Amino acid sequence: MRRPDSPPPAPADTRPAGAIPGPSSLTWRYAGDWRGVFTSRSTLLLQVAHPVVGAGVADHSEFLGDRWGRLTRTLESTFDFLGYRGEERGRKEAARLREVHKDIKGVDADGRRYHALNPEAYLWVHATLYHGMLRTRELFGRPAGPVEEATLFREWRDLALALGITGRHLPDGPAAFRAYFDGMVQDRLERNATVELLMRLDREPLPPPPSWPLPKAAWTGIALPPTRLLRATGIAALPPVLRARFGLRWTASDQRRFEVFARGVRLAHTAAPAPLRLSPVAARAVRSAGRARGG
Repeated sequence: MRRPDSPPPAPADTRPAGAIPGPSSLTWRYAGDWRGVFTSRSTLLLQVAHPVVGAGVADHSEFLGDRWGRLTRTLESTFDFLGYRGEERGRKEAARLREVHKDIKGVDADGRRYHALNPEAYLWVHATLYHGMLRTRELFGRPAGPVEEATLFREWRDLALALGITGRHLPDGPAAFRAYFDGMVQDRLERNATVELLMRLDREPLPPPPSWPLPKAAWTGIALPPTRLLRATGIAALPPVLRARFGLRWTASDQRRFEVFARGVRLAHTAAPAPLRLSPVAARAVRSAGRARGG
C-alpha cells in the first residue's frame, strides 16, 4: 500500500518543454514542503559561493539595507515562478527574472569580469533549487526514489527552459545532475566575501520587522533560538567539503544532535494534517486548485 504522503507513480510526461509547474507536480509538493526552511541557509550559501553570483550580490543587492524587504521579495518571486499563483503569472515572473539579470554585471574584487546571465552562474542558482528540494527530503523525510527523482528533474528542467536557460547547458538526467553538482562543489565554489558576510549574519537574528511594536531586546529574545537552529541545520545540509572550505566547525556531537532533531521533524511531519505539511502559500494554492476542479 502506498504511504499517505507518497506521491502517485509518475504519469507519462506529456507537458510541453518549458512548462510551469501545476497542482499535480512534484515541484509543488517538494518546494512547498515546510521542512525546506531547515535547508534554506545552505541553499543560499551554495548560491553565493559561485564567484559570479557572489560578486553580483556584493555589488548589486540591497539586502543589507532592507533585509526584510529583500526576503519578502525573494519569496514572492519564488512562489510566482513556481506556478503557485497560476501559469501566466509564473511565465511573467520567469521572464522578469531574466530581464532584471541583464544589468547585473561588473568586475569583482579579484579583477574578474562577471555577468549574472553567465550560463554557468545562471544555471547554478537554479540547480541549487533542485538540490535543496531533494536534500530536504533526504535529511528530514523519505528520500526521493528513482521515479520521483526523475519526475522532479523533468519539472526542474522545464523551469530552467522557462527561465531562459538553454537546453545544451542542462544535465540530461538525475545521474548527470549529481555529477555536475559534485563537480561544481569541488572545483568552482569558493569562500568569497559574500560567503563571509552571510556566515557572519547567520550568527545573529534579522533586525526586527518594520512593524515590530516592542523593544528590540524582546525581538532578540524571540528570534535568537530559531536563528541558532537554522544556522545549525544549514551547516548540516552543506556538503562536508564546503563546511571545511568555509571554516564551519561541525563535530560528531553536532551531528548526533542534528540527527535527533531530524527524527523529531520526521515524526512531526508524519503526524501533521496534510495542509500543515506545506507552507501557507503552497497549501492555499493546493486548496484553490482543488476548488477549481470541483474537489
